[in-house]
Amino acid sequence: MNLPASSHGRLGDTAARDYSRKLQLFNAFARPELRQAIATLALKPGMRVLDAGCGTGEALGWLAAEVGREGTVVGMDLATAHIAAARAVRPENAWVIQADLLTTPLAPASFDAIWSVNTFNHLHDPLAAVKAATRLLRPGGRIALGQSSLLPDMYFAWDSRLERLTNEAVRQYYRHRYQLSERGLTAVRSLVGLLRAAGLHNVTARTFMIERVSPVSAQDEHYLVEAIFQSTWGARLRPYLLKEDYEQLTRLCDPEHPDFALRRPDFHFLQSFTLVVGAVEPE
Repeated sequence: MNLPASSHGRLGDTAARDYSRKLQLFNAFARPELRQAIATLALKPGMRVLDAGCGTGEALGWLAAEVGREGTVVGMDLATAHIAAARAVRPENAWVIQADLLTTPLAPASFDAIWSVNTFNHLHDPLAAVKAATRLLRPGGRIALGQSSLLPDMYFAWDSRLERLTNEAVRQYYRHRYQLSERGLTAVRSLVGLLRAAGLHNVTARTFMIERVSPVSAQDEHYLVEAIFQSTWGARLRPYLLKEDYEQLTRLCDPEHPDFALRRPDFHFLQSFTLVVGAVEPE
């Protein structure tokens, strides 16, 4: 399905946008915690599950393992590059389609559960999207929204000042780039209220901590360096930090510098992953 490039979300998502590498890095990095979160859903063999905003598709295999060969998993994403990546790794009992959640071709009341990670915060109208997703659920079906970093991440346990300044610089960058207010940027923290506003029942929340200490594994280092130190931070934060703070941050993020954060014996990283689940009323 070819979607128009103008079909985009609040963070600039379009069918042409590609951040596959960042998604793959995160899924490899947080795989144990994501699989633990999936396990809490107690999916049953034979269930039909939708991964809404499936990205590069790593979760398709994890979900398929829960529903077995008798079950079906469908991955859906807007970006063409993500769809191609997801199709390359999908298991036999999984299908991948390119679609916008608000105009999906999927049949109403056709899924037992919906899994979605770091997706609804990208949408202009998350409430309308949750309601659209809910229509795809059978009576008693559940939607599980996963969101990382509802709490501030900890990177520099030894320097909370620099960490605070860096996190604020990231927020300033996103506010300016996407013309968002501070309130709009932090609205994602209201997932419990979002599901209740959509009319879902038995809304629950559980937060998992992604915790790493030195020495970190190679895949953890790849994620932290490429996705955070270089992509999320990097040169684009220079306008939002004082010269000396930016220079200190650069040294800590440089694998070739003696001050590289991940080589320090006191490196201790914390990131939250919150799963909020709501159910459609049974018949």
